[in-house]
Amino acid sequence: MGHTVEQNVIGSVPLFEALDEQDQAALRSLMSETSLRRGETLFNEGDPGDRLYILTEGKVKLGHTAPDGRENLLAVLGPGELLGELTLFDPGPRSTTATAVAPTRLLELEHQDLMEFLEGRPSLAKHMLKALAQRLRRTNESLADLVFSDVPGRVAKALLDLADRFGEITDDGVHVPHDLTQEELAQLVGASRETVNKSLAEFVSRGWIRLEGRAVLLLDLDRLRRRAR
Repeated sequence: MGHTVEQNVIGSVPLFEALDEQDQAALRSLMSETSLRRGETLFNEGDPGDRLYILTEGKVKLGHTAPDGRENLLAVLGPGELLGELTLFDPGPRSTTATAVAPTRLLELEHQDLMEFLEGRPSLAKHMLKALAQRLRRTNESLADLVFSDVPGRVAKALLDLADRFGEITDDGVHVPHDLTQEELAQLVGASRETVNKSLAEFVSRGWIRLEGRAVLLLDLDRLRRRAR
């Protein structure tokens, strides 16, 4: 992967899109690259966090283990997305475990380097706050969904969200290679595997989706959107 491509990745991260090319190049020079195999862990919940990461290719799931031992999937992130940025402003243990669900490449940036970079660029700090606020708002919305919507509605919403990140438009519909197991999909929806599978089977029988291993084909986006409300 050439330098230019990676610089474009930096530009595609909402956080850094305000930077001019020179600053993007300067930021890129502070970063190092790392790669993960499927199933490999980037960091564990409770680890000290001293850097943030930008995904350049692949997928990473963010998981959290509840006190009773149940696993929750908080998000699946794709290229151009950030992870580990919370410890930047509030150094401390990682609040989630980050695991690759596909072969993944990332750029990593140490907090100290970013803090020095921010010193002379107050507008970037404002952008970072805005991006953090947007992520917080999304988290609040998905928490509200967990409380107020039924499982099929949450399944529909999760499929649409995965389609936004990883979907490819084909002649048949939107092909979404999410790379998640049934168990991981259930953890993302926040329900049991049986209930989630029942919802998926119902969507299949209605002709809204087609299941293909660790991928799904969305055939009727309108119906799914209505179901997700």
